Amino acid sequence: MGEYGTVTAAVVAELREIVGAQGVIYGQPERMLAYAHDEVAGEEHAHMPDVVVKPESAAQVAAVVRLANRERIPVTPRGGGTGLSGGAVPVRGGIVLSVERMNRILEVDRENMAITVEPGVVTNEINLEVQKFGLFYAGYPMSLESCFVGGNVAENAGGGRAIKYGVTGRYVLGLEVVLPTGEIVQLGGKRVKDVTGYDLLHLMVGSEGTLGIFTRITLRLLPTPAARAVLLVPFADVATAIAAVPRVMTLGHLLPASVEFMDRLSVETAYRFLGEGLPHPNVGAMLLVEVDGNSQEQVEAEYEAVAELCLEAGALDVYVGNTADTERKMWRPRQNLAEAFKAISPVQSLEDVVVPLAQIPALMPELERLSQEYGVLIPCYGHAGDGNLHAT
Repeated sequence: MGEYGTVTAAVVAELREIVGAQGVIYGQPERMLAYAHDEVAGEEHAHMPDVVVKPESAAQVAAVVRLANRERIPVTPRGGGTGLSGGAVPVRGGIVLSVERMNRILEVDRENMAITVEPGVVTNEINLEVQKFGLFYAGYPMSLESCFVGGNVAENAGGGRAIKYGVTGRYVLGLEVVLPTGEIVQLGGKRVKDVTGYDLLHLMVGSEGTLGIFTRITLRLLPTPAARAVLLVPFADVATAIAAVPRVMTLGHLLPASVEFMDRLSVETAYRFLGEGLPHPNVGAMLLVEVDGNSQEQVEAEYEAVAELCLEAGALDVYVGNTADTERKMWRPRQNLAEAFKAISPVQSLEDVVVPLAQIPALMPELERLSQEYGVLIPCYGHAGDGNLHAT
């Protein structure tokens, strides 16, 4: 394939012509360091880009890509930098193309239950925008207050509500994409059903920037559930908490929106970080279970069934939050956990582990064995309801 080209002064000058001087960071390592890593590859594993470019339109993205193609300079697309797979890390230097300035919500189509956004929109802003129409976007990564929609699509992100609502790709209706040649293509649209092949639209979803750069994204919305409740369930130990997860998932007459797990170290770290007391003095692990539905009566019946099962499975207690304020309070420790661990340990590796649901109870002793063998703490938390845990 030959060697990559280098970012010269002439290349930087041309980039400034394309996106404006304010859209280029060059020769400023203290500012560029933020673009050299993501959540899993911290500063100690950073790879510095040669230049950071921040376009504002599809035309500018295309022009940058054509320039890079001509000069054989590697391009690493970047969203919010919250990913856990190293996809935003510029391992070969070159150009980091950040979509942070492409952050507009372009259209909310109530009749077609769709929203069109630029890739730099923060995920949580979608629901803040559409909730007034009685709609919601089901994508729910734990970093939703800082991650970008473009990164969600590039990673096919899951998250806390993936058990019931699935991952990002289920909601992608249309994409505008800049290909590696600089060509701009339109894929999909606003159709909920489209079975024509080849499915180039969903080939792009989860491609992590290897096939193109998203410049416009159309997402499917859903009616907001009429009611929702969160159960915070402390257990005395990890084994008892984890053993309850498959039982919750196989109740048969309900499907939780979320089943989140936190071990003791995770619980202690999160609550200390937030300046809050532990939910129970003897907590050794914790589950967060969220249910939603079409009526308050349905949700009450579901959370009562889950609560009864958890108590039978050995829970120390069950706390129910069925108002917006109590739900937010119960979710805060889980949502802030990654930041909490950063505060106590500057060196860490956050891994994304997935096992079949029935194998979750077997995973935990193996993590404990590794912790003992190598003499390192391995706190564990995550989306237990679909077998996706973070060993940190």
